Amino acid sequence: MDITRITPELFSAFLAVVEAGTFTRAARTLGTGQSTVSQQIKRLETITGRRLLARDTHRVALTVDGEVLVDHARRILESYAALDRQLSGVPLRGRLRFGASEDFVLSALPDVLANFARRHPEVDMVVTARLSQDLYDAYDAGQLDIILAKRRAGDPRGVTAWGEQAVWIARPDYLHDADAPVPLLLYPPPSVTRAMAIATLDASRRAWRVAFTSASLSGLTAAARAGLGVLPHSLRLLPIGLARVAADNTLPDLPHMEFVIIGPGGGTPVSDALTKAILQWASVG
Repeated sequence: MDITRITPELFSAFLAVVEAGTFTRAARTLGTGQSTVSQQIKRLETITGRRLLARDTHRVALTVDGEVLVDHARRILESYAALDRQLSGVPLRGRLRFGASEDFVLSALPDVLANFARRHPEVDMVVTARLSQDLYDAYDAGQLDIILAKRRAGDPRGVTAWGEQAVWIARPDYLHDADAPVPLLLYPPPSVTRAMAIATLDASRRAWRVAFTSASLSGLTAAARAGLGVLPHSLRLLPIGLARVAADNTLPDLPHMEFVIIGPGGGTPVSDALTKAILQWASVG
């Protein structure tokens, strides 16, 4: 295998397909035709001698060899982009439409954006806060350039920013009556954490009721501070004034959850820079 035949364009096409999930959306992201993207992927598979993508009529998925190549492709393209910026001396410019789940927006995002703005003052960023499912829909519709969201079940796209076990949170002095249905504070559907919490309680045969519903985290945290119930949430992004409910036999453990960054793939300097900033925050947070 002659790896010198692998050009940055082939890696860009590969990552674009991985991030977009289909050849059609990848072609739209790259500003080229679907046939061109297909030819680039075929050429990359020929050079590597590996099948990198498993295709069906609706989506594509990474093979084992494809998963190995993803990280290498990203690092190589990041190196190309960094070298280009260093040699050209041109600061990053452009407009970036960034969507993030509200729990990240109201906790960590100000620090991430402040650091990003200091490094790249000429980037114009438009930030949208929505439920994770709505972020996926907006990204797939071409309304957002990059999103940070909870991983959607069955969707392999994205770079994992971090993973953790979800927890129940409430006001610090909250005490739950083990004989009463669990009072839940939930986002409306579609919500990843809502579905996760209900499925967990149903699986453990634990009675529950929806005590409060709000489309905003500020509404849910206000209800939690008022002692109306418990909220399934990320411990890392714990809102001020709330605490993890002590582990006992009244509430089942919630499953592991992942926050992922989904963007246009390597070779897009502005999106790559924001992805790097989030990953740096996640690595030290």
